[in-house]
Amino acid sequence: MIRGGTTSSRQHHSGHDKLGDFNVHPRMLLIAAWALPVGALGALAAYLLLALIGLTTNAVFYQRISTDLVAPGAHDHPWWLVLGAPVVGGLLIGLMARYGSEKIRGHGMPEAIESILVGGSRVQPKVALLKPLSAAISIGSGGPFGAEGPIIMTGGAVGSILAQHLRLTADERKTLLVAGAAAGMAATFNSPLAAVLLAVELLLFEWRPRSLVPVVAAVAVATVVRMPLLGSAPIFPVLHSDVQVPWDADVLSLVVGVCGALVAVGATALVYFAEDQFARLPVHWMWWPAIGGVIIGVGGLIEPRALGVGYDVIDQLLTGNSTTELIVGILVVKTLIWSLSLGSGTSGGVLAPIFMIGAALGAAVGQVFPPVFPGFWAMLGLAAVVGGVMRSPIMGVVFTLELTHAWDALLPLLIASATAYAISVLVLKRSVLTEKIARRGLHLTRDYSTDPLETFFAADVMDSSPPSLLHASGLARRGEHYRVGARDTLRHAAYLFAEHEHTEAAVVDADGTVLGHLTIQSLLKARLHDLTEATEKEQVFSRRFGLPPSRR
Repeated sequence: MIRGGTTSSRQHHSGHDKLGDFNVHPRMLLIAAWALPVGALGALAAYLLLALIGLTTNAVFYQRISTDLVAPGAHDHPWWLVLGAPVVGGLLIGLMARYGSEKIRGHGMPEAIESILVGGSRVQPKVALLKPLSAAISIGSGGPFGAEGPIIMTGGAVGSILAQHLRLTADERKTLLVAGAAAGMAATFNSPLAAVLLAVELLLFEWRPRSLVPVVAAVAVATVVRMPLLGSAPIFPVLHSDVQVPWDADVLSLVVGVCGALVAVGATALVYFAEDQFARLPVHWMWWPAIGGVIIGVGGLIEPRALGVGYDVIDQLLTGNSTTELIVGILVVKTLIWSLSLGSGTSGGVLAPIFMIGAALGAAVGQVFPPVFPGFWAMLGLAAVVGGVMRSPIMGVVFTLELTHAWDALLPLLIASATAYAISVLVLKRSVLTEKIARRGLHLTRDYSTDPLETFFAADVMDSSPPSLLHASGLARRGEHYRVGARDTLRHAAYLFAEHEHTEAAVVDADGTVLGHLTIQSLLKARLHDLTEATEKEQVFSRRFGLPPSRR
C-alpha cells in the first residue's frame, strides 16, 4: 500500500531535484540576463520583417518604394498581376528552400518545435536570414499568410545562435530560442502576455522558473523596444465605451464557440488534405509553392481582400466596419486559399489568417445576433477559431483582449474559445501544429499534469523487508551514488539511476540509518498510482446512507 499525503505537502518537502535542478537559481539569472539582448534583437527582427513585407507588397502590387504595411487588394490591379504574382513568389520560395535551406518551408511554429524536440534547440544561422526573406516574398506577393510564424522562427534563430556561442545546456539553449520567438511575437502584435502563454503552451513544454523568467524578461524588453518602432497602442482597438455585456451574450457565445470549432476542424482538415495531395504530385516539392500560388491567384481574382497579411481587413471586422460581401468573401475565399496553399509547404504564418477567418465568422454570426458593441461578435469568433485551430484556448482569449483592449468581453471570449477547444479535441486527434510534427515521425503531447515521480518519496515505495535490509546495507557502504534519502522524491531517484546506470539504491534516514532499498520496479508504483487515479471509478458517498461504498 502506497502511503498517502497531499501533493502540495510532498512538493513542498521535495524541494529542488539534486540532479534535475542543480544550481537552478544562479543559472536562471544568467539565462535571464542573456535573454535581455535576445528580446531586443527579437523586436528588431519583427520590425525589419514587417518593413520587408511592406516593401515587397508595395513593389509588387503598387510599383513603388515604401515600407508601409499595405493590403494587396486595397485597389484594383490587373488580373495577370493578381494571378501571376503569387505564382512567381511561390517559385522563388521553392528555389530558396531547395538550394538555401529546407527549414524555411512551413509556417514556422512546427519547425521551431521540431528544432526543440530533436535538434537540441540548434538553428542554422542561414535560417535567420532566409526565413524572413522567404516570408516577405510569400506575403508580399499576395500569399494569405501572417508574419508571426516566420518571426517566431527568426526570433528563435536569434536566441539559438547566441546560445550556441555560449557554454549552455540543451535546456538553456531551448530557453533562449523560445525567448527570441516570444519576443518577436510580442513585438509583432504588442501582446506580451499572449506571447508568454504561446511560449509556455506551444514551445517550452514546461512551466518552470528556469525557463519562464528568462522568457518574460525577453518579452518585456521586446515590448519596450517596440514602442518607438511600431507604437504602443493596441493593434485593433475596439471602442466599446465600457458597455456591460448582457447575460444572453454569454449564452450565445456557446453558439459562436460551436461555429468556431466547425471552421477550425474544417480548415485543419483542408490543410492536411492539401498536403496529402501535393505529396502525390509527380514533381519535386520545389514546385509546390508555385502551384499553391495558382490557388492563391484564383482566390485573389474572386476576393482581392483575401490576399496578403490582411491587418486592415481584421481591423474592419473587429471594429464593425465590414460589409456583408467582405465578410462572406473572407470567410469562404480566405479559408480556402489559406488552407490549400499552406499545404504546399510555402513560407508564412497561421495566426493572422486565423484572426481574419475567425473575425469574419463572428461578424457573420453577429448579423443575426443582438448587438452588444461594434466588433463584439467578431472578437468572439476570433478567439473561438484560435482556440479550435491552435488548441490554445487561454492564449486565444488573451490574444484577443490584448489586440483590442476590450476587457469587458473576457467571460464570453473564454466561453467561446473553450467551447471550440473542447469540440476540436473531441473531433480531431491532433491540432494543425501537432499533426505536422506527427507526420515527421515525432510524438508530442501538450497535456500538463503532475509528474507522479514528483509526488512520492523514496520511503513511500521502498522495499523494507529484512533480506533487503542486509542488501541495502551493502549498497549504502558502496558510496553516496548508491543511496537516496528517505525524503528524496522518486524523480531524484530516477535521475540517480539514469546518471550512474544503477538499478537499485539504499534508502537511508537523515542519520544514515538504512531503512530499505529502492529498485527501478519501485518507481513503477508511482506510475501505477497515477494510472489508478485516472481509471478506477468509485462512488465516494452512498446514495442511501452517505457512507463510503466499496470501489467498483
